[in-house]
Amino acid sequence: MTAIHATAIVDPGAELDESVTVGAYTLIGPHVKVGAGTTIGPHCVIEGHTTIGRDNRIFQFNSLGAIPQDKKYAGEPCELIIGDRNTIREFCTFNIGSPGDSGVTRVGDDNWLMAYVHLAHDCIVGNNTIFANNAQLAGHVHVGDWAILGGFTVVHQFVRIGAHSMTAMCTLLFADLPPFVMCQGQPAQARSMNYEGLRRRGFSPERVSAVKAMHKALYRDDLTLEAARLRISELSKSSPESSPDVQMMLSFLEQVAPQRGIVR
Repeated sequence: MTAIHATAIVDPGAELDESVTVGAYTLIGPHVKVGAGTTIGPHCVIEGHTTIGRDNRIFQFNSLGAIPQDKKYAGEPCELIIGDRNTIREFCTFNIGSPGDSGVTRVGDDNWLMAYVHLAHDCIVGNNTIFANNAQLAGHVHVGDWAILGGFTVVHQFVRIGAHSMTAMCTLLFADLPPFVMCQGQPAQARSMNYEGLRRRGFSPERVSAVKAMHKALYRDDLTLEAARLRISELSKSSPESSPDVQMMLSFLEQVAPQRGIVR
């Protein structure tokens, strides 16, 4: 049977796999679903239409699935969906989505989310990310796979953070952060590409070299964003192995809103 502490309050409508454990004084609402192997620590509140996958480790004092901090929200049945094998440390707050977007706040798989992380309504977080302590996302922020957010990173609403990118401690993001870029500052400025992270993830020398070429086009050669996109598009011809990385960058740049731009 599910190991639920005697002081926990689990609504009869909640759906918990028999292997789930729930700590003392935790409150779980009627629309919550929790998959096999997930552990929920003491003093947590999990509410709303929240679905949590398999083998997650949710530490004490978390608030998951509360209504969005959005004055327009009027009780619509929006959702929070959390994938598998995530670690969610203490005092995190993840809100459900809002009807002004997809209605879903989503966290993927294998993410490491440290203490005091905030995910506002309609945020989308990919897989294998790391959010250090006090990383704060406003509404509608999208974060790509393998991104790393340094402690006290603050992200403005609707900003997109590309895959394999990285922010330094206390970074303030008002603009989109392209894939692979490392940034720092208030507001953020591009510093380099995440070359060491790419090597650790098995990127070949050819792929790393293509990322260096993309960095040069975006930041070193004084090109407009459109001119940089054209140069980057040529890299697939000279470096076929890097084609998926090039296409990911081009896709990201094509979606940049003119009024927001990219981190420079």
